[in-house]
Amino acid sequence: MNILKEYRLIPLEEKNGTLKLLVPRSFKEEDVEEIRFRTGKDVELVILPDEDFARELQERLSAEDIKIEGEEEEKKEGLDLLHAQDDSPAVSLVNQVLIKASTVGASDIHFEPYEDEAVVRLRMDGVLHDILKVPISTYQNVVSRIKVMSNLNVAEKRVPQDGRIRVKIGNKDLDIRVSVVPTVFGERVVLRLLDKTGALLTLEQLGLSEEDRKKVERLARKPYGIVLVTGPTGAGKSTTLYAMLLYVKDPKKNIITIEDPVEYQIKGISQIQVNPKVGLTFASGLRSVLRQDPDIIMVGEIRDAETADIAVHAALTGHLVLSTLHTNDAPSAITRLSDMEIEPFLIASSLEGVIAQRLVRRICEHCREPYKPDKEELRELGMEDFEGEFYRGKGCENCLGTGYRGRIGIFEVLELDDELKSLITKTQDSNEIKKLARKKGYRTMIEDGIDKVKRGITTSSELLSVVRS
Repeated sequence: MNILKEYRLIPLEEKNGTLKLLVPRSFKEEDVEEIRFRTGKDVELVILPDEDFARELQERLSAEDIKIEGEEEEKKEGLDLLHAQDDSPAVSLVNQVLIKASTVGASDIHFEPYEDEAVVRLRMDGVLHDILKVPISTYQNVVSRIKVMSNLNVAEKRVPQDGRIRVKIGNKDLDIRVSVVPTVFGERVVLRLLDKTGALLTLEQLGLSEEDRKKVERLARKPYGIVLVTGPTGAGKSTTLYAMLLYVKDPKKNIITIEDPVEYQIKGISQIQVNPKVGLTFASGLRSVLRQDPDIIMVGEIRDAETADIAVHAALTGHLVLSTLHTNDAPSAITRLSDMEIEPFLIASSLEGVIAQRLVRRICEHCREPYKPDKEELRELGMEDFEGEFYRGKGCENCLGTGYRGRIGIFEVLELDDELKSLITKTQDSNEIKKLARKKGYRTMIEDGIDKVKRGITTSSELLSVVRS
């Protein structure tokens, strides 16, 4: 009898015919009585608050070894997982991988089939880690289980499919986006995990320097205009937009967002999910929102000239528009808008500021150690005269041996004043704009990153790998 899995209670020890159990405050008496009856032992209870117990249970389950018997599974290939028992290997494997991912704070789970086995990998702090190998004979049942959970067509294996799963793991509510794509060796599955119970970050928690945070606060308080957040996919742009919305949220203001997808629900803000199948795109949604008398509009992404044009005109007619673009740095956003055929005088009139960002991994606090950087390392950062110490992570069980745990943003914030706006009407060259901005105290992303390296928040190698990619 596996008390941990069957009853979701934690056995601590067995001594002199007495079984000691760790239980939540809301435990069921009948479960304890059944364990007493089935084991024939006295039961002693150690009671924890529900939240603490849920965390402990989650860690115990994720630590359990996932055992897969390839030969047994071959007999079960035709098993209808809709009617499978909870103890079927495929169900157990999927559940335990989800628990493990939730416990370590992974953002994505990859199920990748190859010729002789499938590999399960977790993306933690932006980096993929192998956690499990699955026999090919078992893998199809695992994919079928995921498809059943996300209401996808189990029989269809030739075309890509997208779905969604909602699960509760301990005290966490996870919203999971599912993508299934056919490959040569079987279907490849990627799960994107969104923790609905996770607290949104505030501007103070993003990692902005004091000076940059004040600039972002000023931009968020603008009565009208466009503020853009730029960076590659996975750079934390949405998190920054949400932080700005939390900062300006006010019962007196009408705030509406158009997102793809809506990642976090914010009370007091109306959020619209893009749905191209029914014609609800960023552009059409933005047009409709303008008829809803908004004060602030957040558009998930400016993807095309049409959306850019509507956003500019919304800004010029007295609305504050927050959105994202894919560019490498802040000045390049102006060039990008020009490429979308927005007239230079319209860019200058509507654009108030641009925030560019990337995410770097934080050094693990449990195994952080100082070291003296060599000349080559300092030269790469342009810090030849630096004589202090840098820090790095040795690698420990808390960071899975990586030396890193968690991530933080590196930023550059470009506020547009009259002189910069005047330059934009003459040239949209990002280098010219950057030159003038530098004279006004604009600080680049790598400078912000170097400051975080000096303070022992991240490493020089991590910074260089991120800003050069």
